[in-house]
Amino acid sequence: MIAYLGGFTAFLLIGVPVALALGLASLAYLFIIGHTHLLIAFPQRMIAGIDQFVLLTIPFFLLAGSFMNAGGITEEIVKLAQTVVGRIRGGLAAVTVIASMLFSGVSGAATAEASALGSVLIPAMKRDGYDPRYAAALVATSSILGPLVPPSLALILYGVLSGTSIADLFLGGIGPALLLCLALLVYVLVKARIEGHPVSPVLPAGERRRSLIRGLPALLLPVIIVGGIKSGVFTPTEAAAIAALYALLLALVLYRTMGVREMWIALFETATLSAGIMLIVAMASMTAFVLGFENVPRQIAHGLLGITREPALLLLLINALLLLLGLFLEPLAALILVMPILIEVIRVIGLDPVQFGVMVVLNLMIGMITPPVGLCLFIVSAIGRVPIEGVSRAALPMIAICIAVLVLVAFVPEVTLTLPRLFPQ
Repeated sequence: MIAYLGGFTAFLLIGVPVALALGLASLAYLFIIGHTHLLIAFPQRMIAGIDQFVLLTIPFFLLAGSFMNAGGITEEIVKLAQTVVGRIRGGLAAVTVIASMLFSGVSGAATAEASALGSVLIPAMKRDGYDPRYAAALVATSSILGPLVPPSLALILYGVLSGTSIADLFLGGIGPALLLCLALLVYVLVKARIEGHPVSPVLPAGERRRSLIRGLPALLLPVIIVGGIKSGVFTPTEAAAIAALYALLLALVLYRTMGVREMWIALFETATLSAGIMLIVAMASMTAFVLGFENVPRQIAHGLLGITREPALLLLLINALLLLLGLFLEPLAALILVMPILIEVIRVIGLDPVQFGVMVVLNLMIGMITPPVGLCLFIVSAIGRVPIEGVSRAALPMIAICIAVLVLVAFVPEVTLTLPRLFPQ
């Protein structure tokens, strides 16, 4: 197994994309150990990895988010958030957090949220006199709310890999997302008082009414998704298709801001992102094949259980391992890589799979805002034209807040399980 890890690390260091590094390391491993006859199984494993009907939810949800973006929903959500919290000291920073929470029900992906909201809010915060590093760090940190709220791509993938109800995972992520949103709001408002951040101008009454009317239809998207699945009206895959159709109707009929060119761009972006995600899933299936061949998941699970069988200590070890892994790997790839190990351990811990899934996803998403491979940090750094080092330092207190919420998710089941228990299938 050292040969595989060495090859994977070497490919990453020379700049090979993570998806290709997973596949190339698997190929190199089989050559090194002399089992080249197993190469014939790789195409089958790649196809089997993506040949799952529920994975169709990913391109459909991505398409819904692309249609919403093309329809100008980002600006409408920002205006809606400004109507709610924009009149207080540090209001624009609070708007950033609230808008991220609202936008989460549209995108489902942290990178989409960081780029869409960052392009609007970072320049606005800079014009109002905020430190550019703080503005960029706040957008990056707030963006990890997206993967906790339906339609979360990471929770969908966890559900596929673990056999857990996707509807329950969607509901389970809402509580931690609200808690993290509240914690970030407290932080930005306290910081605003200490540092004397500006007060945003009050929007005229007519504009406030307009923002409410135009923004609220977009917020119905997660309600339609979760409500339809939990009520049994449609399956998760059907919910994704309906979400895309709803987003298309909003953009064409209500907002009337999407023409043929914008629709083509949305379709192209969806195809590109979907291909990238499916490539990661396919390549990670090769890695899972290698890990299974060497029986690595069971060995690591037994190693962890050999250290301790105390559930609390096992949870701490798992979270430490995931935080370390998140520093270097994209979350979806990391999720596929560690799930065979985690499935072995979760049986011993006795943790509810919904709580465990939300914990794992939140943990890996924290890696999106931590160097050296924090994709959201690089996105906001480019948008704000500030050094990545400065953004990373400004994000440290917010990363600490995220880890505190992670601890609550891991050790307080009610944070995650209250909503799934209130709305059982």
